[in-house]
Amino acid sequence: MTTVTEDARPTDAPAARYVAGKSSGGAGRTTRRVVFWLTMALLTLIFVAPLIWMLITSFQTKDAATSSYSWWPNPFDTSSYHALLHSNSLPVLRWFVNSLLAGLANAALIVVVDSMAAYALARLDFFAKRPIFAIIIATIFLPVFVFLVPNFLIVSKLGWLDSLWAIIVPSAGGAFGVFFLRQFFLSLPMELEEAARIDGANTWTIFTKVVLPLSRPALATLGVLSFLTNFNDFIWPIYVLFSPNSLTMPAGLNTLQNSASTNYPLIMAGAVIASVPAIILFVIAQRQIIESVSRSGLKG
Repeated sequence: MTTVTEDARPTDAPAARYVAGKSSGGAGRTTRRVVFWLTMALLTLIFVAPLIWMLITSFQTKDAATSSYSWWPNPFDTSSYHALLHSNSLPVLRWFVNSLLAGLANAALIVVVDSMAAYALARLDFFAKRPIFAIIIATIFLPVFVFLVPNFLIVSKLGWLDSLWAIIVPSAGGAFGVFFLRQFFLSLPMELEEAARIDGANTWTIFTKVVLPLSRPALATLGVLSFLTNFNDFIWPIYVLFSPNSLTMPAGLNTLQNSASTNYPLIMAGAVIASVPAIILFVIAQRQIIESVSRSGLKG
């Protein structure tokens, strides 16, 4: 018995060290997992807190919103939503429809124009291809305000002032969309296009029948980003839209405040209404956005 015990001791030592290492490694993984989820919870709180505050403020009275800070409206008041949705002087629903129509039309136009330009830069060979692409990319680094006066003069000459065309067409050829789709097109296998060309397909057929169906995640992502950018635009609509019935949501909400006082619950109620399309689009298209962003960086 003694001999067996003495012989077993050295052979059990590695096993004991293995068990100890395994248990310590499991504890380390548990700690890292806890830290990860705590970090994610903190980041979520940071991003969600302003939305929660906006929603709570929209259900407060004007005096309560400026005199006290509470995470629950007391009293619970819906007069701001009633004023927005039933007021003849504040056509909020008209502003919402204008923003929705302009955003959808602008997104569709950007997807069409940028996809054709991106495919030409990604697959076709023509004179000064690289300098043209470099110039397009360089425009991304220019401030938006540089284009205000030229775009205003063009829109004015076309007779589009105070109409939705003024906020639909000027941004149709965005440099970001061209760059984004070009990177995605470069990640697609060239063999698919070569096989279609062997079968007799021309460039347009390859683009519409092969490339675009494979690029649905990227096209959906660009469409969503373009819609949100147009829907939330504030500066440009103020310059080109004048009459109350022609305003979009951001420009219309700006009219709810004056130099004397600001009705924060009324503005926050309008912001809640304006944020609904953005939240719905993100929930629907988040999978396509993640897939397209991950694939667009595979090949430069």
